[in-house]
Formats: sequence, structure tokens, C-alpha cells
Amino acid sequence: MITTDFAPGSPCWLDLGAPDVRAAAAFYGAVLGWDYEPMGEGEDVEGGMFRKEGKIVAGLGKLTEEGARSAWMIYYSVTDADATTRAVERAGGTVRVPPTDLEDWGRMAQYSDPLGGQFAVWQPGDTKGVDLVDEPGSLSWTELYTSDAAAAKEFYGGVLGWRFSDTELPGGGGTYSLITPAELPEERMHGGLMEVREEDLALANGRPYWHPVFAVADCDAAVAEVTGNGGRVQMGPEDAEGVGRLAVCLDPSGADFVVLTPARS
Repeated sequence: MITTDFAPGSPCWLDLGAPDVRAAAAFYGAVLGWDYEPMGEGEDVEGGMFRKEGKIVAGLGKLTEEGARSAWMIYYSVTDADATTRAVERAGGTVRVPPTDLEDWGRMAQYSDPLGGQFAVWQPGDTKGVDLVDEPGSLSWTELYTSDAAAAKEFYGGVLGWRFSDTELPGGGGTYSLITPAELPEERMHGGLMEVREEDLALANGRPYWHPVFAVADCDAAVAEVTGNGGRVQMGPEDAEGVGRLAVCLDPSGADFVVLTPARS
């Protein structure tokens, strides 16, 4: 489960880089019931916040990096972004954006892991993270697809202090590794990683990639909004025992995400 106390190593923020900000705002508004709040006025505003029932759930910005694909960036809470940056470099990762102060809100940095999977960290200032998680229309899980699970565990375990526990997927679907922040009980696990073939990573040109899982009240209804608003479905909807009903989706610009109606406990 993800909570808003944002213990070190846990996901605390996410934002979308989109080629068309207004089109992205309309799409996620239809699929997840989000309201978009531009940061500024006028037609040329290139970013803002998504809100659900008045609470911030994500950020949205104009995709400006040349050659980059539209994608969600997930941020993990850290106590010292500079120390994390040094740990990333020692572990063979790449610093994409060095630690940067964002006024009084906090300090951020973005990286790639040794195989190219992109992620970010947030050292909180006045802003700890999003306002709503683990509820319909908000972040409920994070997931990494990688071609080398062992290497990913070594890197992220060293950099972010994560602990991992493996479970076998039904039907011979492979091993799924559950992620828990350091020194927290397993009920606070917040994500997972799965080893896939390099050819299964075509979405990111063979590199690993993270994506968010959003809780929804009705997976099938959310999927209908995805396809009805120009998105696509890569997998599902299907039932996963003990997890819920889920679908892997792409928005109209190709950014990937999952919608999940959790199983009733």
C-alpha cells in the first residue's frame, strides 16, 4: 500500500510529460475523473496539476526532451538528493537532471538505472508529495519491467534501500518481485518489478521502464473510457487472483499506465 506519510524510498510524486498538454488533460479527466489546474494563464501554459476531488494526484508538463517518448515519471522520497545522486553514480546509473531546488517545495533529481530505466527522487521541503493515494483515481502501485531483475534489485536496493520478496505468477508467468521500503513491514510494499524479454520492452526501445498503477472503481468502465478517448489497451481487462481486475493501457501519445480495481479483502 502507498500512504501519504512518504517514508524514505516510497513513491511520493508522479508527473506526465506529454506532447499536447490539453489533450492529455482531457484524456485523463475522462479516464480517471481528474481535473486539470494549469500553473498560469493563457493558451501557452505548458504544465499544471491534476486533482481528484480537490486533492493533487499528479503533475502534467510539456514534453520537451528531443527524441523522448511520452511517459510517466515516478518520484521516490529521499532525505538527501545529493547523497542519492552519489549513490546512483557509484552503482553505475546516470544522472539525467542533477539535484535541483524547486523554490521552497523541495529538491528533485532524475536518473537512469544502469540499463536505462528512468526514475526520479524528491527531497521534500514544504511539499511532501501528492495529496491522495491508494484511492480510486490515484496512484496505488508502481511497476518496473526490466530485462535483468537481479541487476535491478542490486541497483535499487543499494540506492533506495529497498527490500524484495519474490512470488511466482500463476500459469508459469514468471517471477514477480515485490518492493518494500527499508525498515518498513511488508504490508507497506509499494511496487514490483518483473523480468521480461528485451523484445518485450519495445515501448522504450529495449530499455527498462517504470509505470504507475492507478486504482479505479470499475476497471472495465475505465478501459471503455481509454479506448473511447483515443487510447489503447495492451492487456486485459483480466482478473489477477488476490490482486484484482486490471488492464495495461496506453494514452493517445503512447504513455503507459495500468488501471486496477483491487480485489475485495
